[in-house]
Order: sequence, then C-alpha cells, then structure tokens
Amino acid sequence: MDLAGKKIAFLGDSITEGCGTSSIEHTFWNVLGQKTGAQVFGYGIGGTRIAPQRVPSDPRADQDFISRVDGMIPDADVVVVFGGTNDFGHGDAPFGTRGDQTSETFCGALHVLFTKLYERYPAAQLVVMTPTHRLSETDSVMNEFGVRRSGNLRAYVQAIRDAAEDFAVPVLDLFRVSGIQPSVPALREAYMPDGLHPNDAGHAKIADKLIGFLQTL
Repeated sequence: MDLAGKKIAFLGDSITEGCGTSSIEHTFWNVLGQKTGAQVFGYGIGGTRIAPQRVPSDPRADQDFISRVDGMIPDADVVVVFGGTNDFGHGDAPFGTRGDQTSETFCGALHVLFTKLYERYPAAQLVVMTPTHRLSETDSVMNEFGVRRSGNLRAYVQAIRDAAEDFAVPVLDLFRVSGIQPSVPALREAYMPDGLHPNDAGHAKIADKLIGFLQTL
C-alpha cells in the first residue's frame, strides 16, 4: 500500500496519546505521517480500554474503544487499533472466551469492536497492533484496581490475535517483533524507561515497524 495521501485513523490509549514522548510530534503515528505523507488522525486517550469498565473508575479513562469509534473521521482509508494493555492492567471486565459476542467480556468486546469498525468503515483497511511487552505483565493475579486477572498479558495478546484472525484483520504483532522489552535493562533504558510507555526512540521503532507492515498490504 502506498501511504502517501491516505487518511489513517489511530484508535488507542495513552501510548497513542503520546504519554512517554517529549511531544505529540514524536508519537508513532505522527512519525508515520511525517515519513510517508499520510494524513494521520490520532484518537488516543490515556487509561482507556477496549472493553467497557463494569464499575466506573474515571470518566476519561472509562471511554472504551467501542464507544469512541463513531467519533473518528468518517472517511478513513486505514484504521489502526492499538490497545489491550490497560484491559490487562486495570480493566474489570471478565476475560471471557473466544466466540463471545457481547462487550461484557474482553474477548466479546473485541468482537463488538471489529464488527462496529467494519460497519463504519466497510471499504477501509483495518489493522490491529498487539500490545508491546511491559513490566509487571506476569507477576500478580490482581490488577491495579484489585480485580482478579484472567491469565497474564500474553493471554490478552493471544485474544487479540484470535479475534483478528476471526475477522480477517491483519495483525502487527508488536508483542513478538517490536524489539521493545523493558525486562531487559538495556532495552528499557533505550525505549521504555517507565516500563509501560515508549519514549521517542520507542515510538520511532514502532513507526518503522508499522510503515513496513502497511506497505505490504
């Protein structure tokens, strides 16, 4: 795909919003726009999750991905979804199982999200990116809100892969190929100092991975 001039919408959380970068210009999606000539539109809100929160926690962070689809530009050529780490980190929706079709569970919310995106953008190219590695992805059965987790971050990543396969959505698997792994001290220092949000160098790395991936579609 030639990205020049394409309208690309990015639905995400604090990473898409730019937390961890020195400025919004250094977010992965703005870097992509600068390098390719694509028209980029960022819809990142810190703390947000793919699945709706069952018990309200914060009005801003409780704006789940599903509820925000209709607020994006209506004529996107490409839509990139990048989330899931907050569902693991502090979401209270049950994990669910593959085949769930309601937003009551994380797995079901993925089904609802992809369905809604295809309804709004039937001619667009949908793409999903899995979460990168983070610190504290396996070391507790309780999340940040004291809710019992279902599995570890790897399980949420696999659910995203499975849902994307079910909907024939291409996956850029950052969990596998980003080169960002904060449990390795040198990589944490270089790309993700706080263990969760990539810095400018980390965003540049993600941008390059995404550009190369989109150009294959």
